[in-house]
Amino acid sequence: MKVVRSPLTVDRVSEIAAYIAQDRPSAAEQWVKIVFSKVDQLMVSPEIGRIVPEIENSLFRELVYGNYRIIYCTEPKQISILTVRHGKQIMPIDELLA
Repeated sequence: MKVVRSPLTVDRVSEIAAYIAQDRPSAAEQWVKIVFSKVDQLMVSPEIGRIVPEIENSLFRELVYGNYRIIYCTEPKQISILTVRHGKQIMPIDELLA
């Protein structure tokens, strides 16, 4: 199955990596690699993530990596990665449904 990363996902990952890199550039690189390796796992097992509690719709799922949530939507022919957020941030539902 094909995985598509939204522009918002790319922006969020870049912002988070830049923040981590302020203290440890190598840790930022490693964090990005792991996030995208987790995303790649979805090609084989799209339902490994839990249902996003704020939405309660089985099409919207999330993988948790450390303090971060990788939010995605399962569709018939692809998996759309919608965003990556810190777990303590409030999830604006309109961001996911846009």
